[in-house]
Amino acid sequence: MFGLEKLGLLGLFIGCFLAATVLPFSSDALYIAILAATDRPVACLVAGTLGNWLGSVLTYWIGWIGKWEWIQKWFKVKEETLVRQKAGIDRYGVWLALLAWVPIIGDVIAIALGFYKVRPVWTMVLLLVGKFLRFLVWTAGMQLI
Repeated sequence: MFGLEKLGLLGLFIGCFLAATVLPFSSDALYIAILAATDRPVACLVAGTLGNWLGSVLTYWIGWIGKWEWIQKWFKVKEETLVRQKAGIDRYGVWLALLAWVPIIGDVIAIALGFYKVRPVWTMVLLLVGKFLRFLVWTAGMQLI
């Protein structure tokens, strides 16, 4: 966990933030380790949620500044593919933000929501809800053990 667990809640915040960007890192293991080592579950819930949410917000805005021309040029994606993907995003819209916590695809969802300019305010709200519920489940589960 790159020594982040030694920083306590600050390390949790940083780790959860980084995990919600395009870096291949899991916040779950870090969250569980710090939650198990502390008697402050609410503080863990807040730090983990806010860090992970802000990382997804950054990822969303990175997607927002992306341009179709860049994707076509750098990743050799055809315009038809982008149009088809946009139709998929438009089908579920802002509700996809609730799934941005899912490992691997969550980052792709956040960047796609930004890239296809899905409503920013509601996206941010639902990103926060999804992240909070994820860490709430971990927190509640650890309290039962």
